[in-house]
This record gives sequence, structure tokens and C-alpha cells, in this order.
Amino acid sequence: MLAYSPELEQSMRKFYQSLSEKDRRRYAAVEAAKLEHGGKVYLANLFGCDPDTITAGEEDIARLPNDPAEGRIRKKGRPEES
Repeated sequence: MLAYSPELEQSMRKFYQSLSEKDRRRYAAVEAAKLEHGGKVYLANLFGCDPDTITAGEEDIARLPNDPAEGRIRKKGRPEES
């Protein structure tokens, strides 16, 4: 399996964190499609998500351009107070 350089991994994590939940799973799915066997687990570890999240992203992409959630983005929760 192809692995990315540490510098690229850092950039990918920053970009991933800047996305909405829906866009995160879709981005992870696109990246996983570029990699050989084991890519989904590698990216799940890189992004700190469940491999099922990436599978959901693959399903989202397969339904495009029909997106039942188009225009809907979940609002971020309140930060926890200490």
C-alpha cells in the first residue's frame, strides 16, 4: 500500500478538519480510492475516523449528483467548558 509523506499527511489532516462532516467522509472516500488494499484503514487512522465513515462517503459519492442532504450541514456543537 502507498503511504503519504509525514508532511503531506499533516496537510491532509488540516484540510480534513476544515471540512463539514459530509465533506470529510467524501474526501476520505476519494483519497481511499487512490490507494491500494488497506487504504481505507490507513486513512481512517490518519483522520481519526471509523472505516465505516469512509464507506458512507463512498456511498454518498455513488449517489451523486443526487444528494438528499444537499444544502444541509450540521452545525458544530458548543465547545466543552472545563
